[in-house]
Amino acid sequence: MIFTPVQLGASPLANRFAMAPMTRSRTDQPGDRPNALMAQYYAQRASAGLIITEGAPISPVGRGYSLTPGIYTQAQIDGWKQVTDAVHAEGGKVFIQLWHVGRRSHDSIAGEQPVSASAIKEPDQVFGPLPEGGFGMIETAVPRALSEADIAQTIADFVQAAKNAMAAGFDGVELHGAHGYLIDQFLRLDSNQRTDRYGGSQENRMRFLREVTEAVAEAIGAERTAIRLSPFVTEGYAKADPEIEELTLKVVDALAPLGLAYLHFSENISNYTEMPEAYRAQVRARYPHPIMVAGKYTLESGQAILAKGYADVVAFGQPFITNPDFVRRSREGLALTPVDYSAHATFYGGGAEGYTDYPNA
Repeated sequence: MIFTPVQLGASPLANRFAMAPMTRSRTDQPGDRPNALMAQYYAQRASAGLIITEGAPISPVGRGYSLTPGIYTQAQIDGWKQVTDAVHAEGGKVFIQLWHVGRRSHDSIAGEQPVSASAIKEPDQVFGPLPEGGFGMIETAVPRALSEADIAQTIADFVQAAKNAMAAGFDGVELHGAHGYLIDQFLRLDSNQRTDRYGGSQENRMRFLREVTEAVAEAIGAERTAIRLSPFVTEGYAKADPEIEELTLKVVDALAPLGLAYLHFSENISNYTEMPEAYRAQVRARYPHPIMVAGKYTLESGQAILAKGYADVVAFGQPFITNPDFVRRSREGLALTPVDYSAHATFYGGGAEGYTDYPNA
């Protein structure tokens, strides 16, 4: 089933493999501009039914990792156009992941004090400039709480980024609502202690997610809009949220009428618990549109979840790093090039080594 076509919103896919979003930090400086090397990297992997790019910050203050490609300047739009042209030339489809990290940042990366739902910091590290020079993992800064005017501006930034993505030739956008980033920070109790209409009740904590999603869908079309969630992943928090599973089902109910391109669940990374099958069944019963899953899936486990009807597309991350022809290898039963964790330094930053130099089978 994974090799069969599927329609995601406005995008017909040749198969049900997606390349999951993975930060690789290969931009040109200054200006965090996508470049020809990135275009080559994505084009090499265009046999995936859908590529979802690495997270692209929607604004300077939305940035939490150095050397990541933004989508808020004309130079960045022009750089991304190289990427979309290269993927489309190979017959692929590509969505950009729109990213605002919220509190998971530092002044030296964002250019100002990071922001969040509330002025609360937890121990956390991100990839940024080191005091001695170069880049590495640094501790995040204490954020300031967004005012309601700031929230309105942030929603406008998401909308403008989505419009910029369309100008850059993308087939759609995926909102990053997972992994402890800004949208997720509004959802969870430990990061959202507001007393206005964006905090308190579950409905209030969902409000920012709903307003961002609805505004982007109105601007570029729901059929070109998707969102990623991670209710069973605790990343960027000291402990799991006791209400996030229940709240996420309410989010699913709220999103269902919009007719988004897909709903993407990130699983099985960082600190996580397994998503119970009963929960998958609840999501499927509530959500009649395409569902994507990601998180250490293999060809076999991916086929199994498709067969059960709990997902329509399976996203794979690290197998696509070392196997640009992962779809072909899977179809023909060819051996995979394993991920070399001793070469982990090439995951983030650098040049072609560990990026575009992996051969096809």
